[in-house]
Amino acid sequence: MKNVNLIKDNIDNLTDFWKTVGIPLLAYNKQNAIEYCRIENSGWPNKLWFKEDITSKDLPKIIQIVKNNPGLVIPYWDVFESDSNNFLEQNGFEIKTEQIGMFLKLNQKFTLQNHLIFKKVTTEEDARIWSEVYPNAFGYVISKDILIQDYQNVHFYLVAIDKTPIGTFMLYQTRKDMGIHGVGVIPEMRRKGFAEEIMKFALNLSIDLNAETAHLQASAMGKDIYSRLGFEDLFVIRNYVLKSECMPNG
Repeated sequence: MKNVNLIKDNIDNLTDFWKTVGIPLLAYNKQNAIEYCRIENSGWPNKLWFKEDITSKDLPKIIQIVKNNPGLVIPYWDVFESDSNNFLEQNGFEIKTEQIGMFLKLNQKFTLQNHLIFKKVTTEEDARIWSEVYPNAFGYVISKDILIQDYQNVHFYLVAIDKTPIGTFMLYQTRKDMGIHGVGVIPEMRRKGFAEEIMKFALNLSIDLNAETAHLQASAMGKDIYSRLGFEDLFVIRNYVLKSECMPNG
């Protein structure tokens, strides 16, 4: 398997991020090799994941957890070379979205156009504004309580042009690896180069924070930007949800 260490670093950063935001809100749980985080009144992270490959024996426990925690998404890392995702597909799960895990070695800073204003979230008022901008960009809510609880562990940034907030991003660091998450721009401000400018600022800040490698999980919409900046593909993530007819009523 290629880039085994980089793949592990990418997954470890992502899952540690979910765990970190879940713990202060008592939303993180672990049952043997299965971990999950579901935060009330938030559309994120709300994930169930496993660091080891799954077997058919894991399915009853996974199904029970998902039924008891509606809205959980299962990211399946395409790194095991075992086709164990078939167990999910044969037991009522379907693919909701796909992403590409990507990385970039941080060795030089980017030149910025200086059109945007970047403000780190440090107050409850900042958190409120950030949590109002984010769903306009992504279509789902991240609770402001997450930001309030995690100022010290996560770099949450508001992005504005003049005095109008237009976007967001988050940085989460594990050792020398920087995860770049939640890079988004509200629809009316897209196709103006702002998302790329945000990424350049985030990468420059990552270097200032002594990170050596940047990691992210790209959607189809953002992948071209990341590739232009030099990011390389690592692995596929298939995000599974339980089909609605398999969920309990009520």
